[in-house]
Amino acid sequence: MKNTLTVQIEGLKKHFPTGKGHFTALNGINLEIGTGEFAGLVGPSGSGKTTLLNIIGSLDNPSEGTAKVLGHNIGELSITEAALLRRKEMGFIFQTYNLLPVYNVFENVEFPLLLLNMTAAERKKAVHDAVEWVGLTDKLKSRPNQLSGGECQRVAIARAMVKKPSLVLADEPTANLDAENSHHILKTMLKLNEELNTTFLFATHDEKVIQYLKRKIILKDGMIEQDLKNL
Repeated sequence: MKNTLTVQIEGLKKHFPTGKGHFTALNGINLEIGTGEFAGLVGPSGSGKTTLLNIIGSLDNPSEGTAKVLGHNIGELSITEAALLRRKEMGFIFQTYNLLPVYNVFENVEFPLLLLNMTAAERKKAVHDAVEWVGLTDKLKSRPNQLSGGECQRVAIARAMVKKPSLVLADEPTANLDAENSHHILKTMLKLNEELNTTFLFATHDEKVIQYLKRKIILKDGMIEQDLKNL
């Protein structure tokens, strides 16, 4: 099978303006991530991992260099093109869940599908499959305020996975969870990675997440300090 790249970054720099000039958050990043990897951007706060994740997710643009994601040059995409790429090909998991409080589990997971050209029957099957993946079939009619933190994050994973994206980006997904729920969440994501060959990329400094990674890309001061593969 042809080895394909999900992410291909060359000479990437990201500057943010400050009162006296600019702050360099990323300083010469070169990085390739293959299809189906389970990798993490690891480092302390301020190391540049969330900035890099945001560029890969087409939520921000490089100041210099190139970032190609799923065959698209992020810096050349219009706002509409970037939104379309995220809508069709990416799933996002955040530490704050970002569930819609007035919607039940089914409706929260279905929400990304409403923007795609799918029939109601196709959406229903996709939602049931995704909720089954995360073990919450008995909670379909529950609203977020009726769920535990771990269950809310599992709903967020189902929502990210429901369209079977090529790439899932997870920014500190276990930050608000205890150890037991964190391990359950990570085992679920690892299972989906293996079964669906979805590429997962985390931004984290949580040791609970780090021990599950198959590749650690360690950032320090906006640069890659180490790249530890085949863990």
